[in-house]
Amino acid sequence: MNDLEEIVYKHALLNAAKHKGSANPGAVIGSIMANEPELRSRAKEIGPLAGKIVAQVNNLSKEEQASEMEKYDVEVKEKKKVKEEGLQELPGSHENIVLRFAPNPSGPLHIGHSRAAVPNAEYVKRHDGKLILRIEDTDPKRVYEDAYEMIPEDLKWLGINPDEIIYQSDRFEIYYDYARQLIEKGAAYMCTCDGATFKELKDNCKACPCRDNSVEENLKLWDKFDTMDAGEAVLRVKTDINHKNPAIRDWVAMRLVDETHPRLGNKYRIYPMMNFSVALDDHLMGMTHVLRGKDHLANSEKQKYLYDHMGWDLPEFIHYGRLKMEDIALSTSKALEGIENGTYSGWDDPRLGTLRAVARRGIDPRTIYNLITEIGVKMADSAISWKKIYGLNRNLLEPIANRYFFVEDPELIEIKDYNDGDVVIERPLHADHLDRGNRLLPFNGSAYLAKSDIDDGIFRLMDAVNVEIDGDEITYNSTSFEEARDLKARIIQWVPVDENVKVTIVMDDASLKKGLGEASLSDLKVGDIVQFERVGFARLDEIKDDELVFYYAHK
Repeated sequence: MNDLEEIVYKHALLNAAKHKGSANPGAVIGSIMANEPELRSRAKEIGPLAGKIVAQVNNLSKEEQASEMEKYDVEVKEKKKVKEEGLQELPGSHENIVLRFAPNPSGPLHIGHSRAAVPNAEYVKRHDGKLILRIEDTDPKRVYEDAYEMIPEDLKWLGINPDEIIYQSDRFEIYYDYARQLIEKGAAYMCTCDGATFKELKDNCKACPCRDNSVEENLKLWDKFDTMDAGEAVLRVKTDINHKNPAIRDWVAMRLVDETHPRLGNKYRIYPMMNFSVALDDHLMGMTHVLRGKDHLANSEKQKYLYDHMGWDLPEFIHYGRLKMEDIALSTSKALEGIENGTYSGWDDPRLGTLRAVARRGIDPRTIYNLITEIGVKMADSAISWKKIYGLNRNLLEPIANRYFFVEDPELIEIKDYNDGDVVIERPLHADHLDRGNRLLPFNGSAYLAKSDIDDGIFRLMDAVNVEIDGDEITYNSTSFEEARDLKARIIQWVPVDENVKVTIVMDDASLKKGLGEASLSDLKVGDIVQFERVGFARLDEIKDDELVFYYAHK
């Protein structure tokens, strides 16, 4: 038995053990394609071999199969129980599952993309499976070159690390090979009808004249396809010309494109359509389950025809409802337009719903991951909002974010009748985590207050003194917190006069809050999350010579 035969034999024994001693050739091939990526190029060789070896294994008694499994060190892993926390259990077998996240590289990922990325990653994690990141870049008009690097970075931020990255633009020769095979099977044909003529025929359940061309005629047209003008011909997959949905009738598999591709240049003119490349790759990469939005129901039906023509087993198709996102700018094309015309500062502009924008603001990646996991993959539509995101994120930030004072549009005040001299007030970095230590706030009867806080009435400067404001005059009232409570004084933050730093907070609408913060902020490093008292959570984004720049998260 050579090396390839032994690998097929082991997979056949394993499949037989899972199915009461009876292995299935298609399942064995799928298992090999999923778990032995280096053998995918030998698929034509493995097919016949699998049929022969499966027959050999099925002729063994269960005792003999068990003996052979022990001899070749083949073991059936026990299924792991999946927690029922939003994500429904996957249908079908959970052994050797292979899933994929397959974005178009039109820009970086946004919150909407997590609808697909997170469930795939979570199922793989729960079942010890394999996750493939497949960059579907077969439409050069929709390729943003920087996205090739941005997408893996965004996934990493989400805590998702694919086992393999595949670019469809590297696979054109494979698509050409299978296109020819379909023609040779009589399952696809070259159509030279103009679009309007074909649509009229299709809508009336009539086949176009090209459908009856011989295999030889179709191959002849295929071989000169790339010499034609764009739009002169397409390759169509044969379906049911009487199908109730006209969109499914004889769909296009290949077309001509005269656009420069960022990775390919002008090397190719024949480009695969999505339904062709996706179905082909899902099979060749051994996908056991395909998760997609319910707007792809018709595409799933289209792709089944390709599986049937090739005699392939279908993966489990799982369709989920739309994710409606309130008040979140998600359109990649509109975001790019806004960046180019200066409306947005970049892909991480706080007004956008890109993952790098929410990351810059201090949204914890677990917030997005847990939210999408909680929503699951049910068919019903779901809605999320910033309010929901903020609520979940607040629970994660509360324990880690230390507290600091910041005053916007600072105004210097002098407290009349204050006679306690210079004092240093100690205030904990976090009231629930006293082990983190204290901030030191020097106070001498003067301070900076936020302009919006200066109003007539009695106020308490946090942990300092109680004052009465009457127009331009600010007078000392008392010191204790108990007296402030009895007076129903409003509590406000303040910043020392001599020890402070300039602070700018970029808000969620890209407006700026400028002011002063306490000197303890100077101990922070970029990326730290803080809670500004009475203002909200923010992330330190940049340290300048004389200024700290924060991005606002939420209250």
